Amino acid sequence: MSPLDALDEQQRRAASLLRGPVAVLAGAGAGKTRVITHRIAHGVDTGAYTPNRVMAVTFTAKAAGELRGRLRALGVEGVQAKTFHAAALAQINFFWPTVTGDVAPTIVDNKVRLLAHAADGLRLRPDTATLRDVAAQIEWRKVTMRSIAQYAILQRSVGALTPSALVDLMRAYERVKDERRQLDFEDVLLACAGMLEAEPQVTRAVREQYRHFTVDEYQDVSPLQSRLLDLWLGDRRDLCVVGDASQTIYSFTGAESRFLLDFERRYPDATVVRLERNYRSAPAVIAVANALMRGRPGALRLEPAPDAAAGDVPVVTGYHDEHFEAEGVADAIVAQLETAAPSDIAVLYRAHAQSAEIQDALARRGVPTTVLGGRRFFDMPEVRQAVMALRGAAISPGEGGFADTVRDVLRSLGHSDEAPAAGGALRDAWEARAAILRLAEEAAPGTTLRAFTEQLMARAKDQHEPTLRTVTLSTLHAAKGLEWPHVHLLGLAEGLLPISYATSLEGVDEERRLAYVGITRARRSLSLSWPRASASGRLQREPSRFLAEIGTGTLRAGAGSATRGSRRA
Repeated sequence: MSPLDALDEQQRRAASLLRGPVAVLAGAGAGKTRVITHRIAHGVDTGAYTPNRVMAVTFTAKAAGELRGRLRALGVEGVQAKTFHAAALAQINFFWPTVTGDVAPTIVDNKVRLLAHAADGLRLRPDTATLRDVAAQIEWRKVTMRSIAQYAILQRSVGALTPSALVDLMRAYERVKDERRQLDFEDVLLACAGMLEAEPQVTRAVREQYRHFTVDEYQDVSPLQSRLLDLWLGDRRDLCVVGDASQTIYSFTGAESRFLLDFERRYPDATVVRLERNYRSAPAVIAVANALMRGRPGALRLEPAPDAAAGDVPVVTGYHDEHFEAEGVADAIVAQLETAAPSDIAVLYRAHAQSAEIQDALARRGVPTTVLGGRRFFDMPEVRQAVMALRGAAISPGEGGFADTVRDVLRSLGHSDEAPAAGGALRDAWEARAAILRLAEEAAPGTTLRAFTEQLMARAKDQHEPTLRTVTLSTLHAAKGLEWPHVHLLGLAEGLLPISYATSLEGVDEERRLAYVGITRARRSLSLSWPRASASGRLQREPSRFLAEIGTGTLRAGAGSATRGSRRA
């Protein structure tokens, strides 16, 4: 069976194009990861690709792990699926000793702490929030390939730091970092690019090793990443880029969708394939997404799958204030839980601060939640403790079934059959251990405890986290790449989405794309809501301009009811 057999016509066309340059414009829910992995598998199957000469680049370690997992499922081993930073760091660590005769520099583990040390040397006392913003400015300067002198021309300030003080702090940061022989996250890309530019033998070795490149989420490429990719490629053209301009939501970090939008101009002979069939969302949800992005540069017009169920018309509800909005959404979620699992439901919002009201409202109703963007599952102390205990038990297995042994180990660590009250660290720990137990209960027949612990460690490496039986709370940025049957998008009000500091046309466009990402996370049902006032009532709000752009033809009005006296706005 060919890897192409499981694809639709346009997906098959994209996956069969084994020689570049190729641009795959893949809309939300169009199966881009499926196309990427099946294209590579097809190349390996036909002998066009040697696995260890293929580099698949993406933007998060989790996405890279997913690519590796899917390729393994297709019988393909040896392909390098990495983030830009992981690939660059591997090359630095390999070539640096040969080029310099010394070990490679270490990596800065806390940029804010190093900035604080640099600030002390200048007798500056910025608070932690200011230092975090300075770190973001350093990152932006480097990924847009600006020197400190070029940055100084912009005359930017951060908090109480004047433009001159900010530039002095940046220079001091670089001095401290150099004295410690360290590289920060962005330096890894800069150093790799510099090494390739200055050392012909390194460039030849890298280009000999990697012949075929695939870049996922190409709309999020920064100028520095684009430069590094050019150095990896040289004058070769075996490049396939995959992206969607409507999902460019990281411009503040230096991402520029122009690399995707201008791909045909840069490569006049490029083959461009558009994937616009959405296999994720109900037609009614797709209609909302299309209405929001109508006429925007590079926007794709999504089409529902032929067998897609119609789904409910998305609802928009106005509430008296943010408190009553949280109450109303929590009531709606409780009603959904009569037929849906908690893990089927997500609440999305623009900023982390919006999570407190809805988390509290759900906890009072006994609904467990998980906030994305916090500690990763396999980094939780309870999970690490459980994995270590299971590894120990695997050395001296006891009697009974495999899942029974896992249950006994978890009970020895404090797990109980009855869940604690929703909300708080105890419930979070219980949900994590319960997820491990479910993995054991769902394991293939014949799985041993040793094999199970090895699977857990492999999942940790690939960041393949198990599904928790909780309602997910997430910012729109953190929700990118995920999906749920039921999505509630909060805070569609001016000042929240678009956020208050998005005052330029470019800034508002970025906020529109964020709303689009949130909408397209929904598979079956979508609920939009907005508060007429802040929780205190001091700040009055208007409905988001995006609701007007979507129009009433694709939305129906909600009742605006909630417990504890909500009033319709």
